[in-house]
Amino acid sequence: MTSDEAMDDVQIRLATPADIPALRALIKRSARGLSDGFYTTTEIDAALEYVFGVDSNLIADGTYFVAERAGAVAGCGGWSHRRTLYGGDQRPVGANDRLDPATDPARIRAFFIAPEAARRGLGRRILTLCEAAARQAGFRAFELMSTLPGVPFYAALGFQAVEEVADALPNGVTLRFIRMRRAL
Repeated sequence: MTSDEAMDDVQIRLATPADIPALRALIKRSARGLSDGFYTTTEIDAALEYVFGVDSNLIADGTYFVAERAGAVAGCGGWSHRRTLYGGDQRPVGANDRLDPATDPARIRAFFIAPEAARRGLGRRILTLCEAAARQAGFRAFELMSTLPGVPFYAALGFQAVEEVADALPNGVTLRFIRMRRAL
């Protein structure tokens, strides 16, 4: 079975506010299940408290997708025309003002995949939808802040590392990320 065939039964749609509880649960499962070996337990706990979370602006803007399989949320991710680069409602990083598609890259935001659905093409399918929507909005490039486990995924899709970032969280834990970019 190919990775695409394994996810044939997945439906992808725009997220709604009613999805927020299921998204929060998925984000926790994804972070705990896929970050092992990249981040310590202390770093994962801090990330879940201060960084990994739902950004309700993405849902309100109609730029955040939910992938469902057999009635359960299997993945999520989106893009943004706002300056915020990462973080959830609990601690967004970057201003909330709108980007200029002629000069600024659109943001890829908050991709989380259920551990049992990882590495089967689901993230790629969501990213393809993001790319089409961002192009339609006039953007010519993407920028994102990748978690360490996300770097191989984004690199395989043509994103290039721009800089290493160490985010000092409010509880004193430092979380490492890689800022990445790619032309559309």
